[in-house]
Amino acid sequence: MDDETRELVRLYALQNAVEHGGEANPGAVIGTLMGEHPELREDAESISDEAPEVVASVNEMDADEQRATLEEEAPEMLEEDEEEEDDSLPELPAADEYDEIVMRFAPNPNGPPTIGSARGIVVNDEYVREYDGRLVLRFDDTDAVNKPPQKEAYVWYEEDAEWLGAEVHETYRASDRLETYYEHGRALIKEEAAYVCDCPGDDFSEKKAAGEACPHRGRNVQENLEAWEAMHDDATDTVLRVKTDIEHKNPALRDWVAFRIVDVETHPHPLTGDEYRVWPMLDFQSAVDDHLLGTTHIIRGKDLRDSEGRQKYVYDAFGWDYPEVLHWGRISVEEYGTLSTSSLAEAIEAGEYEGWDDPRVPTVRALRRRGVQGDALRDALLELGVSESDIEFSMEHVYSANRALVDDSANRYFFVRNPVRVEVEDAPSVVARPPLHPDEDRGEREINVDDEIYLEADDIPDEGGRLRLKSLYNVEVVSRDGDVPVVRHIGDDLSLVREGDVSVVHWLSANDGESVEATLRTPSGDETGVVEAAARDEEGEVVQFERVGFARVETTEPFVAFFAHR
Repeated sequence: MDDETRELVRLYALQNAVEHGGEANPGAVIGTLMGEHPELREDAESISDEAPEVVASVNEMDADEQRATLEEEAPEMLEEDEEEEDDSLPELPAADEYDEIVMRFAPNPNGPPTIGSARGIVVNDEYVREYDGRLVLRFDDTDAVNKPPQKEAYVWYEEDAEWLGAEVHETYRASDRLETYYEHGRALIKEEAAYVCDCPGDDFSEKKAAGEACPHRGRNVQENLEAWEAMHDDATDTVLRVKTDIEHKNPALRDWVAFRIVDVETHPHPLTGDEYRVWPMLDFQSAVDDHLLGTTHIIRGKDLRDSEGRQKYVYDAFGWDYPEVLHWGRISVEEYGTLSTSSLAEAIEAGEYEGWDDPRVPTVRALRRRGVQGDALRDALLELGVSESDIEFSMEHVYSANRALVDDSANRYFFVRNPVRVEVEDAPSVVARPPLHPDEDRGEREINVDDEIYLEADDIPDEGGRLRLKSLYNVEVVSRDGDVPVVRHIGDDLSLVREGDVSVVHWLSANDGESVEATLRTPSGDETGVVEAAARDEEGEVVQFERVGFARVETTEPFVAFFAHR
């Protein structure tokens, strides 16, 4: 860590200490540093090793001295502490006009929640909490052709919503409500606001583009009702259209499709099978459900303004009042690019990923498996607010929040990646006793060490170079020739560390029973190595592999852990 980075660490440590009663947290300081200065991520390992020492020096100062120092050297870093920012969501429009606020989250269950879906869950839930309202989880699962639902996804959404701290008051599936949509389809025909169209799709598209009515637009109510019943029995290539302005300036709003016929033999619905052949399009189904379920406020993407325009024709026909609408921009996650649920499904089917909880995919289930806490993801997403601006979101915001949540509870262990067996000359036989946690009085691990250890290849310096083996002793490299490098024990003088003459590295004993083979599954691929045998007691828990990062132990026979973040 160079002097400039060290100074940044010191300033962020001062800021963190001022905000938390004089005691800076190393994990939080490093997280803020990486979030504000992403160019330093390539040096994350050395920063993680050396930053705690800088933070410790700041914590030795009294609180008044910390504030005075920060005020003198970087007063702008005190602004957030002295003038609290308003991170709350914007007020809901016309909220006082409703007896109860009802909001809905309406996913298509063609896969589990992604990070983008999680945003919809937590923001709607946060509004409902603020206004003491109701949150409806409604599965918009009526498209078995383009977005076929997965049976498991219904449960995944409910589980992930609970993990994110959302309280769902009512749950519905659109596929259970076909008869309700049929009733409203017939009613729309009787209102002379819809008609059955037998035009081939291409022919209608040409007429629509030209602003010309199709020949079926003039059918009377009885003719339309008979054609509607035929759709359910034996008609093919027939649709029910909502009658709008065929010359509307926006072609997307011209006589749009409300119902279509689905070939249920080739596209059966996973819940209803081949029971229904006439299915509502999303805009019609959602419009009816929003009214019947009492939705007062909708948050939708700014790219769905046409949906709002189409749905208002249905509302006008029935004399309903349209809900209040907030629009927001798209969110793209920097670390994942633009992966849609459909493209992820294809990649999983092709074997590119092992499943929806593969650590390389941007699903909530994958983050859960990696040891990310629900509150960390929730808080990071709520900070984005509701804005029509498109947002490029970095996972570092989630990781920073997660560090603060797991740092105190995560026990520490050594995990040596791509281990190199090293002989230690003049080595005493000792029992190393590194702490389970550096700040919590939680006891020690015991590691028996004789004359051979494991080191990471990148940690071994050239001949003559020195190392401090963390919680053990100092060594000097004698030889790197041959299959087994040789180092020499040179005592236990900690002044070498204070003077900056050695690098502090993690290690493992090569004694039988002291380590086990391990795999660390990361978003960039698997890393293999050896881990302390004692880590086998941590199955299902989040730990910190020193100098590597936080991870959740998945299994212990064999030992597999899922990497969360540094």
